[in-house]
Amino acid sequence: MRSRQVAIGEFFLSRLSNEDLAYGVDSQPFVATSYDDARKLWAEQKPVITELLAEQGLIPLFSVPWPAQGLYTNGEIATVDDLNGLRFRAYNAALEEFATLAGAAPVQVEASDIPQAFSTGQVAAMITSPSTGVNSTAWDFVSHYSPINAWVPKNIVVVNQRIFDRLDDAQKTAVLAAAETAELRGWDMSAAEAEAKTAALAANGITVYDPSPELVEGLQSIGATMLENWEVKASDAALSILSAYNN
Repeated sequence: MRSRQVAIGEFFLSRLSNEDLAYGVDSQPFVATSYDDARKLWAEQKPVITELLAEQGLIPLFSVPWPAQGLYTNGEIATVDDLNGLRFRAYNAALEEFATLAGAAPVQVEASDIPQAFSTGQVAAMITSPSTGVNSTAWDFVSHYSPINAWVPKNIVVVNQRIFDRLDDAQKTAVLAAAETAELRGWDMSAAEAEAKTAALAANGITVYDPSPELVEGLQSIGATMLENWEVKASDAALSILSAYNN
């Protein structure tokens, strides 16, 4: 994501994790699992992300979260052991690690290929948002969904620094004010979307169930292991986000 190729752009924030793990703190499992926690995390993440993007000549305008990630399977998952051996959809390195720690077999599948991957037996389980579940008509290929709220990932909208600098003061003020309004509205819309899409899954025949205490405990244990591994590789900037968030 380089400034000379971008006027205004939007992207999934954690996709830049290969440049610095600070970009992907929000996609670490069970670090922030609610909108309130996600807001707190973004408050600590934004100044760091702003500095990192500045090195590329970009200015962050606003960020909006996806609904929290849930678990889709055929049949109810009572404990992490129930995931053992399942072919598990993974769309990034973190999910590959997650699946492996759960004893599942990670398989790279893009969102557009989800229905075919399930129908052909390429995968049998996935973690994704209720929005993606509805968009991919998950009821055609899975029977159960559990809102485990594994993480609350975000999209971010950026503007080229050079283009922004060409605006006059009134225009800059207007752009930043519009961005602030969009962020507030976007967070509210995301929360409403999570509720509506989860209801849509149920309305179309998917059994929506709360995760058992045993499943939550097992998933959080995996998340803790992943966070330990992440901290070993994280930059000082990334670690500063986590430290501030936890304090």
